Amino acid sequence: MAGTPRFLTLTDVAEVLNTSGAQVYAMVRRGELAAIKIGGRGQWRVEASKLEEYIAQQYKAAEEYVETHPFVDTELSE
Repeated sequence: MAGTPRFLTLTDVAEVLNTSGAQVYAMVRRGELAAIKIGGRGQWRVEASKLEEYIAQQYKAAEEYVETHPFVDTELSE
């Protein structure tokens, strides 16, 4: 993510992940995605490096899922 600011808004994160701001907020509140609250209004920010770590973890989780749940093409097995 060259040229990205150090901290991203939840809207920015939602755009990167191609999901909604509400979904990102839920991920933060569940502790799935590390974030900090700043300012008097308590706005959430996600450090770009934490977002990259989260993405890497999701790739690893997907890889493990694929390994433990092999795809079976029902058309080929009939």
